[in-house]
Amino acid sequence: MLIELKRNDKGISKRELAERLGVSHTSIQTWRKKYFQGGLTLLLKDGRKGFKPSVINEEAHKKLEDVLKDPNNGIQGYKELQEWIKTNLHQDIKYTTLVEYCKRHWNTKIKVARKSHIKKDKKKEEAFKKTLVASSKRQ
Repeated sequence: MLIELKRNDKGISKRELAERLGVSHTSIQTWRKKYFQGGLTLLLKDGRKGFKPSVINEEAHKKLEDVLKDPNNGIQGYKELQEWIKTNLHQDIKYTTLVEYCKRHWNTKIKVARKSHIKKDKKKEEAFKKTLVASSKRQ
């Protein structure tokens, strides 16, 4: 912005400057105001505050990850996961916060069918697969 201003000795309107820089004219006005109030130091100062710290700490994150990756955990939804966190980790986390956290870290989805039943017998599953393959070959 300052380079464009220096190029034009006669002066330049804020709308023309905004057009040349590809920004909104209100941004030009804000930058100009900051420059007059505090010079380059205020203009170049980053005024963003930052982000809130996470509700879930690292230890809770690891325990939560172990529970979510365990196929035999028995948790079938976010409400049950919320209750598990309340009883085991002694934290009260809002439902939407938990959903977004799980989506962001583990790409979980709402209302997705489980891959297998938690009480399924592995030996019976193998026997079923063997008989299924044998019966399909006969046909």
